[in-house]
Amino acid sequence: MKRREFLILPARTLGGYLLASTLAGEPFLAQAQQAKAPDIKIPLKFFTAPEAAVVSAMTERIFPTDANGAGAREAGVVIFIDRQLAGPYGHDKYRYTKGPWVESIPEHGYQGQSNPRQIYREGIIQLGNFAALGAAEQDQALIAIEKTTFFQMVRTHTLEGMFCDPLHGGNADMVGWRLIGYPGPVMAYRHEIEKYRGVPYPKVEPQSLEQLLGRKVPAWEDEPV
Repeated sequence: MKRREFLILPARTLGGYLLASTLAGEPFLAQAQQAKAPDIKIPLKFFTAPEAAVVSAMTERIFPTDANGAGAREAGVVIFIDRQLAGPYGHDKYRYTKGPWVESIPEHGYQGQSNPRQIYREGIIQLGNFAALGAAEQDQALIAIEKTTFFQMVRTHTLEGMFCDPLHGGNADMVGWRLIGYPGPVMAYRHEIEKYRGVPYPKVEPQSLEQLLGRKVPAWEDEPV
């Protein structure tokens, strides 16, 4: 049996947000206010710990924390990516994978032979000790690969992990939705139309799909491969 890999993060860097654990079905809560808060061990489904460190560092440079709000680290984007690669998407379950494998126009999307898992593994190897580099050096390394399928895939997944529903492992504590003022997947506003006609709609706390439905919702990445 393969030894379980964990991503270990200092709790204080997570900003006090929740990260979902698929190990026990309970969330980890990072207590950022505690000076000696323990490290958080997050179980990984696909990445090894060193691979997760590289991808985490990449997402942090693509979507960093700044004066506007939380970034990829606080949102748990690397956990979102790890879950996607472990599931049907990572195995190309729903993509046509027969040849010929050719370069096509952008509108056709990716036409290569490698699946997302292979693209990540190969790309991470090429970056070497990326996680140990300074911010400026990391930026230069990313600029050098920004036209590659690997970088374009990580960039897309970073945005998805920032703004997905939290049930998929990213957007921890809905920090991405708070950043853009998105209230969550509310199904209809018909009861609000007359109430707020000509009046600014108030800022509301976002709600996840599970909160709105009041029940557990299965994530598609947990489907059998």
